[in-house]
Amino acid sequence: MSSIRIAVFPVAGLGTRFLPATKAIAKEMLTVVDKPLIQYATEEAVAAGMDTLVFIVGRTKNAIIDHYDKAYELETELSLRNKDAILKMVQEVVPSSVNCVFIRQSEALGLGHAVLCAEPAVGNEPFAVLLPDDLIYNKGGASCIQQMVEVYDEKQASIIGTQTVAITDSDKYGMVAGPKLADNLARVDEIVEKPSPAEAPSDQAVVGRYILTPGIFNKLRTTERGAGNEIQLTDAIAELRKTEEIFAYSFEGRRFDCGSKIGYLEANVEIALQHDEMADDFKQYLKNLNLD
Repeated sequence: MSSIRIAVFPVAGLGTRFLPATKAIAKEMLTVVDKPLIQYATEEAVAAGMDTLVFIVGRTKNAIIDHYDKAYELETELSLRNKDAILKMVQEVVPSSVNCVFIRQSEALGLGHAVLCAEPAVGNEPFAVLLPDDLIYNKGGASCIQQMVEVYDEKQASIIGTQTVAITDSDKYGMVAGPKLADNLARVDEIVEKPSPAEAPSDQAVVGRYILTPGIFNKLRTTERGAGNEIQLTDAIAELRKTEEIFAYSFEGRRFDCGSKIGYLEANVEIALQHDEMADDFKQYLKNLNLD
C-alpha cells in the first residue's frame, strides 16, 4: 500500500470553455482517445497505490458517479454475448479493492472549497489531489503522482507538482519560488495565485497535482475569497507554508491542459500516437492527410 492512501478529485466545475459539449455531460467525461479524462486521473492514483478515491461533485455530475458504479444491464449483456474482453475492461474501470466516495459541493466556491469538502473522507492523514483537466502522461515511466509520493516519503511534507512556463502566462497559474534542492526539487518560499508577469516570483507554475498534509484543512477554513472571488487552494498553501515546509517537484512526463480546447486536441493526437492498438494506423492516416 502507498504511504498516501487517499486521492481527491475536485470535479464540480461547469466546464464552460467546452460548451455546448458540456451542457449535458461533465467535462471530465470527455474522452481522450478511448477513455474519459477522469479515468486517466483515477488510474494514475490507483497505479500509485491509493485505495480510496474521493470525488467532489456538483449537481450535474451524475455521469461520473455512474462511470464508477456497477453497470448491471451492460455487464449482463456483454456476458451473454461472450464479449469477455470488453466485459473485463468495463469491470476494471476501478479495481474491486478500491473504494469510491462521492461528496457533493453544494456551491461552486473554488478549488480550495472543493478540497475542504473532502475533509470528512480524508480525516487526519496526508492525501493527494488530482485535477483531471491536467492530463499528465508518462508512458513507460512512473506517473506524476507516483513520483510525488516517492518525494513525500523522503520529505514527509506537502509536495506541489510544478512545471516551467513562459512568464507571460503567469496570470493563468499559481506560481512558486524558492531555492533548488535538486534538479527537480525546490523548497517553496513563496506561492502566489495568478500574478501578473511583472509580479511573478519565478517561471515555475503549479499544475494539477498535490500531496497535502491534513494541516491544509485548518488553513482552508479561514482562507478568504481571492482571485475570481473563490476560495483558492494556492492561498491556503501560502498560509500552510508559514508553519510547515512545502516542496515543489518538477515532474517527468508530458502535461496536457485539457481544460483548453487546444490542449485537449493535443492530448488526443499525442496519446493516439503512443496507443498500443492504434498508433501505427493513426500515424499512417496523418502521413496521408492532405491539409490543402
